[in-house]
Amino acid sequence: MLMLENVAKDSRLKKERDAKKAKARAAKERKKLGVLGRRQGTARQLGLWGFDESQAKFALFLPLHHLWMGYMSELLNLPQRTDGTPRAPSGVAIHPKLLKADFHGSIMTVHQTKNVAILGISGIVIHETEGTFKVVTKENKVKVLPKQNSIFSFAVPVFSTLPATHDTRSGPLPLPDPSDSLQTVLDSPHARLELHGNQFCFRSADRAGRKFKAKESIEL
Repeated sequence: MLMLENVAKDSRLKKERDAKKAKARAAKERKKLGVLGRRQGTARQLGLWGFDESQAKFALFLPLHHLWMGYMSELLNLPQRTDGTPRAPSGVAIHPKLLKADFHGSIMTVHQTKNVAILGISGIVIHETEGTFKVVTKENKVKVLPKQNSIFSFAVPVFSTLPATHDTRSGPLPLPDPSDSLQTVLDSPHARLELHGNQFCFRSADRAGRKFKAKESIEL
C-alpha cells in the first residue's frame, strides 16, 4: 500500500489577502518613521550619502577643514607666509576659481537670510547639495542651511598653509599631523567673502563644468 500526501494549496483569494496585509503592514511601518526616517531609509537602500549624527563632532572634521585650507592654497596659488603685511587676494582673480571650487570642509556662516531661525549659524560643511549646505557646528550639532534667500560668508587664507617644499605636481595634498593642534582659517590672516545662495543653487559637480555670466541681481 502506497500512501500519498495531498498537500492543500492556497487559493488565489487567500494569496491576494496576504499580499494586501503585507503591503498595509509595510505602509504602517513607513508612516511611523516619518518623512525624515523614510528618506534616510531610502538613502541606505540605494547606497546614497548618509550620516550618523552620533559622529557630529566639530573636532572630528577639523582635519577635513585643514585639507580644505591646503586645497584653497593650491587653487588660489597663495604665497608663503612672510613677516610683511598680509594682502588680501584680488577678487577679480579668485572669483572665477571660487565659483567652481569645492566647499566641503570650509567654514560657512549665515550672514543674511529671510529665515531668522538660521541667522548666524556657522560650521564646517560636510555635505553640499543643490539647495543646501549641511554643516557641523562648534556645539557638535548638524544643521541644514538652505541656500535660497540666504547670503553666506566664508573665509579663505591669505597665506599658503602648505609647506614651502610642497610641489603641486608631486602628488596629493599632505595630510595634517594628528599630534598638531589644528586651527581654523579664522585663527590666521584671512579674507572674508560673501556667497549669494540664490545664485549658487548648483551641485559642486555641476559648477565645475558650468559657465557663469556676470549679471546684476537683487538679493533678499
